[in-house]
Amino acid sequence: MIFATTNKDKVSELKKILELSDDEALTLKDIGFDTEVDENGETFADNALIKAEAVASFILKEKAEFAGHIILADDSGLCIDFYDGAPGIHSHRWLGGRTYRQAMEDIILEMKDVPDEKRGARFACSIAALKYDSLSGKWEKLSVTENCEGIIGRKIEGENGFGYDPFFFVPEYGCTTAVMSPEQKNEISHRGKAARSMCRMMKEAGWLN
Repeated sequence: MIFATTNKDKVSELKKILELSDDEALTLKDIGFDTEVDENGETFADNALIKAEAVASFILKEKAEFAGHIILADDSGLCIDFYDGAPGIHSHRWLGGRTYRQAMEDIILEMKDVPDEKRGARFACSIAALKYDSLSGKWEKLSVTENCEGIIGRKIEGENGFGYDPFFFVPEYGCTTAVMSPEQKNEISHRGKAARSMCRMMKEAGWLN
């Protein structure tokens, strides 16, 4: 498989979830793709497919030796009820030059008087998969979106995970996703759910054994 990302944290999570070895998982760097993709979709699913199709086009034009690989692209982000679903698909751009920690500190301050029942939030992840059909000369497509529900915590806590994990509190577990072990987080995370759902879909479609 080719993961349409250069984010090492995402690659590491996906490899664990899909139980892939280093030899079975390639990144954009491995195939020489260094083009900035304009993720101008309106949803996470749109952006995941845009990324996957950009890589697919590159492979057919310049790296045909990789045409037999399945391409996986994801788009994910944090949706906060207090901000009417923002930052959503703009989760990274929403930083505006801030670090994730600075952004989380700002949000915690802005929401300091917001009660728990109005602090709802969710991580969303869409994964698009493309597989080239040499007979038809077309790319077959699969797409899935999954969520992880929680609330915005009142403090930053935990060293695991990345991005907004340290203040994303999951009441059922009594901690943030940055406190959880990688195995525990993968069981409930948006990316873990989406990857497992995609794996089932690919098997049902005959893409995987």
